[in-house]
Parts: sequence; structure tokens; C-alpha cells
Amino acid sequence: MLKGRNAVVTGSTSGIGEGVARALAAQGANIMLNGFGDAAAIEKLRAELAAKHGVQVFYNPADLSKSEECEALIRDSEKRLGSVDILVNNAGVQFVAPIDEFPVEKWNQIIAINLSSAFFTIRAALPGMKKRGWGRLINTASTHGLVASANKVAYVAAKHGIVGITKTVALETATSGITCNAICPGWVLTPLVQKQIDDRAAKEHIDEKTATHNLLAEKQPSLRFTTVENIGALAVFLSSEAAQNITGAMIPVDGGWTAQ
Repeated sequence: MLKGRNAVVTGSTSGIGEGVARALAAQGANIMLNGFGDAAAIEKLRAELAAKHGVQVFYNPADLSKSEECEALIRDSEKRLGSVDILVNNAGVQFVAPIDEFPVEKWNQIIAINLSSAFFTIRAALPGMKKRGWGRLINTASTHGLVASANKVAYVAAKHGIVGITKTVALETATSGITCNAICPGWVLTPLVQKQIDDRAAKEHIDEKTATHNLLAEKQPSLRFTTVENIGALAVFLSSEAAQNITGAMIPVDGGWTAQ
């Protein structure tokens, strides 16, 4: 479905981003991986995707908290892949605390990585997409781009900002052959969420199964985690020709969380 397309997926060395990269590669897209982690594990992932799907796969370690590295990621991707047709802004970090106890450095880090990086990468990638008359911009927002939760002020602010960027870019590119949409996952069992489960189990002196159930029951009526494969499949669809007139959409994948 995506043979010949070139995709950049930020935060793709684990979690949702890895799932999206795997799904796009499976449909024939060449991939630029980005993220932190063990160098050997990243190389194993890169080589596996390339061999399994017969696509080009590269890796760029850009630190997305720095504007110049966001732009350099896009320029390197254009150079090595030939173009950036699909950009998935997925990189994200989290920190939990009441606002009056929230460390300033954590606020700055989360806003930089979860929000500002999307501005810088889209800004860098759009001219090439406009020139070719085709592009897919996909931002990983969150249910927290649509509703809030206590103790997550920076994350909620950043994800609401991602929704705003998505809508604005969709309007600016509406007649250009480029679409811009946001995927809004609820609870997805990633390392980030597993840490919250572990912390909850330790704090409340309960087992992991109970902690998991309690976490889901608070927000996600389906009582099931969304999977990275679910998110990957949606990213593939949004990248396809079938989704050519879907733009400016916030698509929840949240087991009913935001229906409440």
C-alpha cells in the first residue's frame, strides 16, 4: 500500500513509535527511525525491519528537545531516503506531580519533546511535501489532548497543543494534497505505562494484576489496553489514499475513555 513512500517516525525505538514503524514498513514504506536506547538493540530493530520487509531503514539519534536537531533529522531523512512523504511525530516523555510541586526543568523538557519538536519537524518537512503535492502528517496526541487528568499538567498542556497544531496545519494545507491528523490513544501498554502500573502497585501495596485493573477502570471502559498494533494500523490507514480527505481529525483509540 505504501511502497515507494518514505516515512520518519520519531520516538520509534520502542513503544507506540516502534509499532508504527513496523506497520509502515510492512506496507512497503522506507523508514527513518529515531529515539533513544541501547545501540545494539536499535541496530537489531533497524536490520530486522529492512530484511523482513525489503525496505530501506535508517536511524538518526536526534535529540528532539533541541530545535536544530529536529530540523537536522528531517534534512538527514531527505538526504538518505530521498524525501519525507510521511512524518509521524510520536516522541514523548512523562512526569507526574501536582502543579505546585512540578519541577520547572520537567515542564521545559516535556513541552520541548512532546510539543515543540512537532512544530520544528513539520516546519522542516512541509516545503518538500508541498513541492511534491503529497504528504501525510500524523501526530501522536493522547486522550490527554482532549481531556485532562490531575498531576499531568505538562503532558496535558503539550498534548492539547499537539491538537492545536494538527488543526492549524490541516487548514493551512487543506488544498495541497497533504493531510494532518492526530491519533489520540488511551492507555497503551508501553514501558511508560508499565512504569505507572509498577509505581501504583508499590505505592498501594497491591499486585500488578490489581494495579493494572484499577488503572484501566478509572478511565478506559473497555478494560482493555489499546495495542501498538492498533495504533500502527491506524497510521497506515491515515497514510493511505483512502484517507486523502481526512484531515484535521482527532481520532481517539481509547476504549471509550473520551465518550464518558
